Amino acid sequence: MAGSPQEQHSSEKTQVVVKTQYGEQTIKQEERVDGDASSRLSVSSGANDTEKGNGFQEPFVKSKAEKKLVRKIAFTLIPVVAWILMLQFADKAALSVSAVLGIYEDIDSLTGSQFSWLGSMFFIGHLAVQPINNIMLQKVPVGRYLGINIFLWGIVMLGTGYCQNFAQLMAMRFFLGFFEGTAMPSVYLIVNTLFRRSEQTTYYGVVTMASGWGSIFAGFVAFGISEMGHQRGIYMWRWNHIIFGAMTILLGIICVFFLVDNPKSWLLRLTEEEQHIADERTKDNAVVRHKKIKWDQMIESVKEVRYWCICLAVMGLNMQNGALQVFSAQFIRELGDFTPGESILLKVPAGTSSFLGVVFATFVARRTKQICFTGAFMSTISLIGCIILAVVEQGPAKLAGFYIAWWLTGAYSLLITTIGSNVSGYSKKIFYNGSFVVFYTLGNFIGPLMMIENQAPRYTGAMIGFCIGNGVAIVAYLLMRFIMARENKKRLANPPEEATDVTLDLTDKQDRNFIYRL
Repeated sequence: MAGSPQEQHSSEKTQVVVKTQYGEQTIKQEERVDGDASSRLSVSSGANDTEKGNGFQEPFVKSKAEKKLVRKIAFTLIPVVAWILMLQFADKAALSVSAVLGIYEDIDSLTGSQFSWLGSMFFIGHLAVQPINNIMLQKVPVGRYLGINIFLWGIVMLGTGYCQNFAQLMAMRFFLGFFEGTAMPSVYLIVNTLFRRSEQTTYYGVVTMASGWGSIFAGFVAFGISEMGHQRGIYMWRWNHIIFGAMTILLGIICVFFLVDNPKSWLLRLTEEEQHIADERTKDNAVVRHKKIKWDQMIESVKEVRYWCICLAVMGLNMQNGALQVFSAQFIRELGDFTPGESILLKVPAGTSSFLGVVFATFVARRTKQICFTGAFMSTISLIGCIILAVVEQGPAKLAGFYIAWWLTGAYSLLITTIGSNVSGYSKKIFYNGSFVVFYTLGNFIGPLMMIENQAPRYTGAMIGFCIGNGVAIVAYLLMRFIMARENKKRLANPPEEATDVTLDLTDKQDRNFIYRL
């Protein structure tokens, strides 16, 4: 690359010439924002360069070939991933609608406290699988591994429909959580691998939106089941598990053979030109698969303040997520004199609110290029919803607070984006993703247990706890931004002279070319 690093990082507008495999390009440096994700560059020829590497470059103009490749990846991957996340949400949330589909009448002596434990047991299984999952993601093909686990949790869903007592339900909920616990880290790793850092805010948003779609889809299916009654002498809650179990088994088989999990998958049918572009995109992502587990990268992670900010924020946000999921239909019915079908239908706006929260967060973060500030803002909106639930005794305002509280998903989705965009090193990224799911699980485990039966219908203690959780998330976002912005200024003030070799599998701390997205 022509020109010294100092010239390339000048705050004034300058012209530099960049040599790439596509030929020489004239690049005009337009803007410098201290602590921003990277320097803003406009490329006159339309060819691309990488966000990482010498000059901290970010592609603002993609070639037509790369745009075509991105569309091909999205159209091949996203529909399958969306169905995975939709059914994952629908399967784990099947318990919540069981409360109004006859589980209390069908299972003798099932109490409200036992129902809470059924909600929490799922997340114990979720937690138990994470150490195994972290190793497996480094050792085996992700797509086939995930497909097998989806198939297995479909079997568990079918089995749940045949349970006759509390002990059997507890066992099935544990295994459902165990196999479902592999899904999110696998999907996050696939998105990390296939999309540029500048694209990941959008696609992580889509991944999180799929849970909202799952809530809406599951709500309509459950409403249909509530209208058909106890067909063939089988209780409605059992039909709900049987139907979703069969759908999940079919999806698992599809994923084993047709889930794209690497940039050069045969499913993408890459041309020679697209293979070269895929190599360039891999340099940008800094995600190159390594089968050797690097324990030093994990140790580096736990020493970072940013790591603990993400872990505490995801736990704080997901306490209310777990509680509202498990108790949603029951909670809504307690707000008024609703039939089982009406209680289920009133859950649908909650899924819509969750979906809109992610859309809004993704749009604002992309337009402002401020992930952390947007995440703090979304946590504040979620906090307002929890305050309403804690203060208002009953009526439409309380229902509105319930829907507003679901905007936590916008804040949650940006935590995932922060990991995808700001963590490099294959073992480190897997460890961050795994830890994210561990603390997600802890939050979801704690949340239902905070819904104490004798505090119904206000559950004041739980709502106060959820307010504190949102407050922790706000502080964590702001602290992360401060830490990353400070490091960006240091790196921009003293830039490296050479580009980074992505095959070295350096962490974001080791790679001085790496600029954090704020």
